[in-house]
Amino acid sequence: MEMQQLRYFAAVARTGNFSRAAAACRVAQPSLSQQIRKLEEEVGERLFERTRPHARLTGAGVLFLPHAEEILARAERGRREVGEMHGRIGGRLAVGVLPTIAPYFLPELVRVFRRKYPAVELVVHEETTARLLKELEEGGLDLALVSDVPPGTRAELESLLTEELLLCGPARHPLFARRRLVAADLQDEKFILMQEGHCLGTQAQKFCRTKGFHPHISCRSAQIGTVLAMVRAGLGVSLIPRMAREEGSRGVVYRSLDGLRPRRTLYLAFPQPRRPHRAADEFARLARAQARAMEKTAT
Repeated sequence: MEMQQLRYFAAVARTGNFSRAAAACRVAQPSLSQQIRKLEEEVGERLFERTRPHARLTGAGVLFLPHAEEILARAERGRREVGEMHGRIGGRLAVGVLPTIAPYFLPELVRVFRRKYPAVELVVHEETTARLLKELEEGGLDLALVSDVPPGTRAELESLLTEELLLCGPARHPLFARRRLVAADLQDEKFILMQEGHCLGTQAQKFCRTKGFHPHISCRSAQIGTVLAMVRAGLGVSLIPRMAREEGSRGVVYRSLDGLRPRRTLYLAFPQPRRPHRAADEFARLARAQARAMEKTAT
């Protein structure tokens, strides 16, 4: 029984899919499948029910999973502690982040982190808040950057950053010729929002409902870049986080709404109970510093 086999097994169990597990492990799917079969031969039982496109744990797989995760966790802690004996922070750090945060918040943060801690293997998972919290609970992540956290979550949460959602629309839209814009001005507009399950789309709809109307949704996308491209094409307006604003972009105008402005809060989420992990602590420290700098810039 090899550590790599256990890693592949845990990845398939976590993702429920051989292709996604292979991508997460950075290995070809045939190689991953072969190692899973070898592990099943050694265990003496099938660990997965394979029904396309899903892979579900069998009864034996359910029993085996916590043992595999414990072995992997102990090995990782051992590797990390040996490195820390000499003052070196190393090991593997799995960070979950929303797609509406990752392209705007992570690049500079990761650049600084990699410069300070080059021995750490940093793995980034982009998913919705619900999926990230589930991975955090199951031990697949060391920390996550999330928003719009549902009540009753088991994660330890720390408020990181609150930012304004800006109204964006086509540059020649008559709405943006007005000196003042309030939420009531948007009642008849067509909205382009993030897909269901993405916090940003939910936050935009909640804001509109608090202002007494339901937005007319003409289109949805899973990427902010696509939302902005559709706005640029004149297909509607949207509410976009300040950090996602494209400075100097042609064809799109960004405005703050007068009155109570829409906002979103970003959180650092940690497993509960929180596991000792120096690399995660350092990543969180740098994330706090960057969030403070961003808030100063926005004011």
